Amino acid sequence: MTDIAVVDYGMGNLRSVSKALEHVAPNQNVIVTSDPARIAAAGRVVFPGQGAMPDCMRELDARGLRDSIIAAAAEKPFLGICIGLQMLFEHSEEGDAAGLGILKGRVQRFAAADMQDEHGIKLKVPHMGWNRVHQQMDHPLWRGIADGERFYYVHSYYVVPEDQDLEAGYSEYPKRFTCAIARGNLFAVQFHPEKSHDAGLQLLSNFVQWDGVF
Repeated sequence: MTDIAVVDYGMGNLRSVSKALEHVAPNQNVIVTSDPARIAAAGRVVFPGQGAMPDCMRELDARGLRDSIIAAAAEKPFLGICIGLQMLFEHSEEGDAAGLGILKGRVQRFAAADMQDEHGIKLKVPHMGWNRVHQQMDHPLWRGIADGERFYYVHSYYVVPEDQDLEAGYSEYPKRFTCAIARGNLFAVQFHPEKSHDAGLQLLSNFVQWDGVF
């Protein structure tokens, strides 16, 4: 039995992620680790996090985890969550920070000028709470999840992929933004599946059963 490694680079509450994985995969070994060797040996890797992009990148590099993440994202079933999605891209407006550059594209902030709904009511940033996810492709991680299901968000920035074919799902706040991407063995989401009740647990269950083929 191979491990499911949850990457610990000192940012965010990893307990909720690991507990949700343990719940959907009681017969598998879930480890929270900052050890590059254990990440390399794991059968699956989950890359979560929350916080500011510059801080996350600094902490990732301080722990010598950059190469481990790049390798895992290329070689095995890999799930990015929240800032773990944003860090996969080339650059973020947040702190003018460079990301890992695994995927081409940028991360940008919700524009203040756009922050009102169809009734003219002002919307807050960060985008916090439940929102519908519209599926853009038939992917194994969407199995058993209805199109338009609600997931839980906490974020002020969102990804803009250079290749729109990467988009596995989108939400609207108030304009459309990419909230899930997929490429080969890699899947990543802006929302928090570990906080998204049944739909989130279904996505995590799909991940722990996924062979990484798409």
